[in-house]
Amino acid sequence: MKYLLTLTLFLILPIELLFADDWKEILNLRGYWKFNIGDDKSWANTEFNDEDWDNIKVPSSWEDEGYHGYNGFAWYRKSFTLPKNINSNSLYLVLGFIDDVDEVYLNGKLVGSTGSFPPDFRTAYNANRKYPVSIDQFNKKGENIIAIRIYDSQLSGGIIYGDISIMILDMINMDLKLDGHWKFNIGDNLVWKEPNFNDKEWTNILVPSNWESQGYKDYDGFAWYRKKFYLDKSFKDKDLVLLLGKIDDIDQCFVNGTMIGNTGDFLITPETNVFNNEWLAQRGYYLPKEILKYGEENLIAVRVYDGYIDGGIYQGPIGLTTQKVYREYWKDKKSKKGFWETFFDDIMQ
Repeated sequence: MKYLLTLTLFLILPIELLFADDWKEILNLRGYWKFNIGDDKSWANTEFNDEDWDNIKVPSSWEDEGYHGYNGFAWYRKSFTLPKNINSNSLYLVLGFIDDVDEVYLNGKLVGSTGSFPPDFRTAYNANRKYPVSIDQFNKKGENIIAIRIYDSQLSGGIIYGDISIMILDMINMDLKLDGHWKFNIGDNLVWKEPNFNDKEWTNILVPSNWESQGYKDYDGFAWYRKKFYLDKSFKDKDLVLLLGKIDDIDQCFVNGTMIGNTGDFLITPETNVFNNEWLAQRGYYLPKEILKYGEENLIAVRVYDGYIDGGIYQGPIGLTTQKVYREYWKDKKSKKGFWETFFDDIMQ
């Protein structure tokens, strides 16, 4: 009965309601956007002149904005200025529900995609779009341009409903932030956990962000991330936790060649695709002092297996915090749980 009730909840309730995070809006993007039907990748460029495009309301289906009966490709564009004094790296571009498929560009760079375009069409009309964006991808002193490529196969199309904004995800205070560019490679080799392995030829990839939006579209299977970081001697007296946010689907984490934690079962899961919602779990791995190098360079290596749809380290926080801050954060988080989170925890117990 417990598992039947759990399954029923997943079927009838949005996943955001069952596993709520703390989001703070910093810029509302609802209102009128530039819009044009057709498809041209040059429309993602910041210098493209969209003066002759129509203005349509977002969120709303494009059918309700004068394009009744249109199915196919279309683009949206929006210019904005980022509020001053935003220094958080926990920024997300929130675009609600898009029917059917989208690619999102910020200042000409692809930052996210959901679904699959023709000829291998796969709808994602029921996915709430929340794309992590590094502060470095914004123009903090002037105009920014969002461009969204959309394909709709039938019925309503476009940015249909939901929050349309830039948000900050409330996260643990960190002593050392580690988001940004990491080394990345698909495949699987345990040698890649070793500090002396040469990853010079690996790709640079943004963390956090799904690997699908960074050149590995539709890739399922093994992949590795590597990140070097300098740990000041002042950390020697601190008990530390490595935060790796949320990972889709399962992971093993190594620091200086030693495994410090894992989520999911690598002995069974990769072959059988049996998952237990590991992609929803916040990763926080305690760091043994004896494996750390103070006043020197250290290496994090993360082995990931993705079974289907999006993959990789897709949501923060990414960095180091103290065990004290980590415990206090989760105690406070637990005391503020909403009804559905508490109810779900109760039935799982």
